[in-house]
Amino acid sequence: MQYKANSPEDYIDQVPEERKSTLEKLRKTINDHLPKGFEEGIQYGMVGYYVPHSIYPDGYHCTPKEPLPFMSFASQKNSVNLYHMGLYANPQLYDWFVSEFPKHSKRKLDMGKSCIRFKYFEDIPYELIAELCKKMTVDDWITIYESAIKK
Repeated sequence: MQYKANSPEDYIDQVPEERKSTLEKLRKTINDHLPKGFEEGIQYGMVGYYVPHSIYPDGYHCTPKEPLPFMSFASQKNSVNLYHMGLYANPQLYDWFVSEFPKHSKRKLDMGKSCIRFKYFEDIPYELIAELCKKMTVDDWITIYESAIKK
């Protein structure tokens, strides 16, 4: 589902009422635990967390005028999705997350390369997401990103 939002608050205001508290809690979890340097805003129609041009002037190689994306979340038709590029780019982080997930949720992990889908909002593992947020700094992400695009 695509929302025409100008801010994270505007995005959350537009989602169905039964999802608002879930997205507010997810946003708070991310903002409280993401390392300094990442900025929050709307990116690609979602609430996004990215490396601003003030830190990484080159921006995203596909669209340099866009800041370097890192993490985002969205309200989709059948789920709330969390996107974390570090999971895709760092196999050790991916393995850690996959092994930790069952300790935090009774649900089966529904995950793509960087997308984690939550169909049951009451079972979102906020503590695990908080830990995931702390695992990669801006400098870590830039290093991984640059090593991947130079290949």
